[in-house]
Amino acid sequence: METSAELAEIVARMASGSGPVAVDAERASGYRYTQRAYLVQLRRAGAGTVLIDPMPLDDLRTLDAALADTEWVLHAASQDLPCLAELGMKPRRLFDTELAARLAGFERVGLAALTEQLLGYSLEKHHSAADWSTRPLPESWLTYAALDVELLTDLRDLLADELERQGKTAWAAEEFAALVAGADRPPRVRPDPWRRTSGIHRVRGARAQSRVRALWYARDGVAARRDSAPGRVLPDSAIVAAAEADPKDERTLLGISGFGGRSVRRLAKIWLDALEQARDLPDDALPVNQPVDGPPPPHRWAERDPVAAARLARCRQIVVGTAEQHNLPPENLISPDFIRRLAWSPPNEVTPRTVGDLLLGFGARNWQVVLLADDLAKVLPE
Repeated sequence: METSAELAEIVARMASGSGPVAVDAERASGYRYTQRAYLVQLRRAGAGTVLIDPMPLDDLRTLDAALADTEWVLHAASQDLPCLAELGMKPRRLFDTELAARLAGFERVGLAALTEQLLGYSLEKHHSAADWSTRPLPESWLTYAALDVELLTDLRDLLADELERQGKTAWAAEEFAALVAGADRPPRVRPDPWRRTSGIHRVRGARAQSRVRALWYARDGVAARRDSAPGRVLPDSAIVAAAEADPKDERTLLGISGFGGRSVRRLAKIWLDALEQARDLPDDALPVNQPVDGPPPPHRWAERDPVAAARLARCRQIVVGTAEQHNLPPENLISPDFIRRLAWSPPNEVTPRTVGDLLLGFGARNWQVVLLADDLAKVLPE
């Protein structure tokens, strides 16, 4: 479906359906600069399965309105909610089958694994990393995409029963509500994103790091203009190698691994200009390490604050033990970052109430605080 008239027909169909609606979206991660949706799949009882090409459409707000009172069923919802929000689609209620499986203690939580284990069907996953911006989409890809929503509501019902059996329905409801609340929240902008260049740890000195920064932003500009994944414009390994070598001319640059391809060679002036700009920077414009918001990396705790390191170890024991008791992955019981922040800077007066308030301030859920606050308050003091 790719026209406004066809969308209106689908909106009417979905509105007349019953029960939850299974929703999925396909992006072109690794191929495109943006994370927009290039295909949206839906299935609802009484309405059937539909595939929507959002590219020629302004948005899907009419579809969103038709589903306003409907529970959405997604798998790994946090991956798809941002690109759906760009289209004007935001659930008011949802059920995340991957998150439900984690809370229920399943070891394998991928859609194919859960479908096979709980429903006895095998799903083909060989198009999961495809370039979904391709047009026209091959028939086999469309079949694959339709199957992603075909069994989602059945999977939802089985997982909901399992959560109920384990007494975790309320926990899941809190998690799902948090996903809904953040569905259209803009992604957090990372400071100095160039510092995440793979292999940057090998680049020594502020001057060399300025070359990484200059090349990273030059590549990002090209990638944005082309709507191409940055790694397809120039690999991280090439940025790091050029930052270390600091080539002054095109011949030297093109001799560096990663710069030999035709498309990269055509951009040689851009790369050389970026390196020259870094070379001309005054010392006070070179990168400096930004103060860290929060505690240092745990491997440095023993050296910087042995008391805090021991406190963190005790807190982690509580988390691991509680997670095992409730058949949960520790990272789903509580964010490891919350525990690090608590152990590094505990409240002045340690009580279950103050510990719980601190965790809630970090973003923990009520159910997590109920399970952990008492025991954490016991082990925080020296």
